[in-house]
Amino acid sequence: MRHTAGLPPESAARLLGWLGCELDPDLLVLALTHRSFAHEAGGIPTNERLEFLGDSILGLVVTEFLYRNHPEAPEGELAKMRAACVSQRALAAIARTIDLGTFVLLGRGERATGGADKDSILSDTLEALLGAVYLSHGLEPTRKAVLSLVGPSLAAAAEMGAGLDWKTSLQELSAARGLGPVEYQAEGSGPDHARVFTADVLIQGERWGTGAGSSKKQAEQQAAENAYHRLEAEVLAAADAPTASETQVTFEERDQ
Repeated sequence: MRHTAGLPPESAARLLGWLGCELDPDLLVLALTHRSFAHEAGGIPTNERLEFLGDSILGLVVTEFLYRNHPEAPEGELAKMRAACVSQRALAAIARTIDLGTFVLLGRGERATGGADKDSILSDTLEALLGAVYLSHGLEPTRKAVLSLVGPSLAAAAEMGAGLDWKTSLQELSAARGLGPVEYQAEGSGPDHARVFTADVLIQGERWGTGAGSSKKQAEQQAAENAYHRLEAEVLAAADAPTASETQVTFEERDQ
């Protein structure tokens, strides 16, 4: 495999080993080319079209797997499991297991500001690689690559319960307690290349949880998780507390 656009052969071989197939060197480089690198290189093509394709293939493979392997799960639960497996955060975590950030071709400014570890860049690049695999080999080899990379997430999703989607789970728990809708207040701070978001969860005007993350969605999910655990603890405490009639019985037994 020839050296192409700054990607050494040993790096390409290592990455292709994770994918489990060969790719044309130029297609591999295209899959790794972030728009910041393309801009500095004079407007060469980026990996965004491949990312668009890979996103669809990833969704198809994961959806089919969940459908076939969880025949009793309702549509809503399947949707939650799929979202947990293909979310930006989940894909970025997978990308880190194969050290994908070291392979992404970034512009100098993006790399200097930590672009190689940004969830958005890692997840998009992983999808672009899957798109390249599909173009080169078709669906079945791509399915194999997807299940190899996403398999652990698929296995964990079935055990995550409320953690599949903290915002939805919190809304359901709040509704079950008759507390009404859940509201979020989020704001971002810092420069565009290092934006940090914070979010508060409000139920009946009271703050139940806070969260932070590199995106508004991440911050709200973390806030929802914290609020869910707090509300769940109150539900359990209320269930364990003696009722008025039980307290009366206890007093009567003590007086006898």
